Amino acid sequence: MTKTTALADATANEGLSFDLLSQPWVQVIRSDGSQDELSLLQVFDQADGLRRVLGDLATQEFALVRLLLAIAHDALDGPADIEEWAELWRDPGCLAPVQAYLEEHRERFDLLHPVAPFLQTPGLRTAKDEVFSLNRIVADVPAGEPFFSARLPDVGRLTFAEAARWVVHVHAYDTSGIKTGMADDDRVKGGKVYPLGTGWAGGLGGVLVEGGTLRETLLLNLVAADTEGLGFSPDDRPAWRREPCGPGSDGRSATGLRDLYTWQARRVRLHHDADGVHGVVLGYGDPLASRNMHRHEPMTAWRRSPAQEKKLGRSPVYLPLEHDPARSAWRGIAALLADRPEETSSTGGPSRLRPRILEWVARLVTEGHLSRRFLVRARVAGVRYGTQQSVVDEVVDDRLVMPVVLLQAQDPTYALQAIAAAEDADRAVRVLGDLAADLARTTGSEEDGPKATARAEGFDALDQPYRDWLSAMAETVDPFEHRDTWQRQVRQTVGRLGDRLVAAAGDAAWEGRIHTDTKGGTLWLNAGLADVWFRARLTRALGDAGSPGSTSSGEGRPVGDDGPPTPQPTPSPDTDDAVTAPEVHV
Repeated sequence: MTKTTALADATANEGLSFDLLSQPWVQVIRSDGSQDELSLLQVFDQADGLRRVLGDLATQEFALVRLLLAIAHDALDGPADIEEWAELWRDPGCLAPVQAYLEEHRERFDLLHPVAPFLQTPGLRTAKDEVFSLNRIVADVPAGEPFFSARLPDVGRLTFAEAARWVVHVHAYDTSGIKTGMADDDRVKGGKVYPLGTGWAGGLGGVLVEGGTLRETLLLNLVAADTEGLGFSPDDRPAWRREPCGPGSDGRSATGLRDLYTWQARRVRLHHDADGVHGVVLGYGDPLASRNMHRHEPMTAWRRSPAQEKKLGRSPVYLPLEHDPARSAWRGIAALLADRPEETSSTGGPSRLRPRILEWVARLVTEGHLSRRFLVRARVAGVRYGTQQSVVDEVVDDRLVMPVVLLQAQDPTYALQAIAAAEDADRAVRVLGDLAADLARTTGSEEDGPKATARAEGFDALDQPYRDWLSAMAETVDPFEHRDTWQRQVRQTVGRLGDRLVAAAGDAAWEGRIHTDTKGGTLWLNAGLADVWFRARLTRALGDAGSPGSTSSGEGRPVGDDGPPTPQPTPSPDTDDAVTAPEVHV
């Protein structure tokens, strides 16, 4: 931490400018795979030749795309309805009005502007005129402990381009925790402001739809104002069309998409010289409660919160459904595909709401503006915070390609089979983990480590096959038969992994030992018996291929929209459902 005065800093750097409209600062990947850095004007002008925006982190990319969307929404003042969107989709030059719009607001896109610096608070200072390390805004170096090794042990200086990207990111994903209070902020107590939550996007399970080019990506996420389930206000506008924020907060609520995409969750002021940025002042800005914001925020799934409903005495209450870093996107596909009306409670409202951005794409197909075979590329990004949200533990980054037929509300059959297929994989991998635990028991070894390793290997082996199977649903006539194919593949893949575990068990496992079950009974457990249990469990989890009435044989399928057959619980050697197998009791 260093000390200076705002007056001295302003005097030393008078006349400096970094115009984000003309200076390159947005990292991109071109259609030919090469990387570049462009200005805002260039990004919109060349959007048809760009594959995507590139961030230092997936979360930075997500925040930058939302910034571009806020610009596009405001410049086009819409789209007002789906017909207007369709005209934009057909017009290669549809983003041309953005150029004039940005020129009109050029002054607000200067990172170093003395009166209205981009997404910053002019003259922001602490009572002691402290200027802090850039570690406070660079998310790959959380305060006190490096997260990535790209910058060790400190962030001493950033280029203006880097600083601009991190300013966008800090509003979206900054950590919570106790922060130094800013002068003239009435929330300061003893020089500090106590936790007010993360940046707005930090509480989301971020989802956006990617197209083949950046132009397509922007348009696919450019939701029309006549979209059911989302609220739009004529007063909605982004941060640069508001007065620059002062210290503290006026306690206002978000007015709509443009406001949320540029929500000023922090108060920031960069300290710089002619060669770049060397320090920052960072404090809390406008906190925003996430309860029941599903009518304003389209880029996340939502979940019912019984705890909040009980606390507030009203129902339903929805909170953002955050990503689990331990689960690939396909394993959480249920949150992306369906509002789960079958789980609707007596108090009204489904238990989950899928991201409205996917609902919007489904509507584009339903109304004939996109092909039924259109493949949705869902980009998933988010953060898992630790220690009372004061540090970043993990960053989530994944993509899932799926046919739009999965999103159709009129016929949920495809979606239900895709969800059931992911559950097939989950049950089968659980069985594989049980085999590893049983093999460990045969020698008296610790069980948790081998079990976790086996499960990780199982999900890894099924990851790409499931993604390929899901994409192939675009050409599938019979989703039930398609799931049968998947179950056979899961059985073969997990069966082979089980064979390897048994083969590698060693002589001690084949000899075995006395095992006492939860009911106090004893038996001689060895690798052979563990293998028998494994085969029986796998059959119960996936059905016996070719047998009448099994989930794989085609028998017992539901008629119409009744959904997939209900899978049986996985048997266990310590329950009444345990498979009958040769056992040597002692």
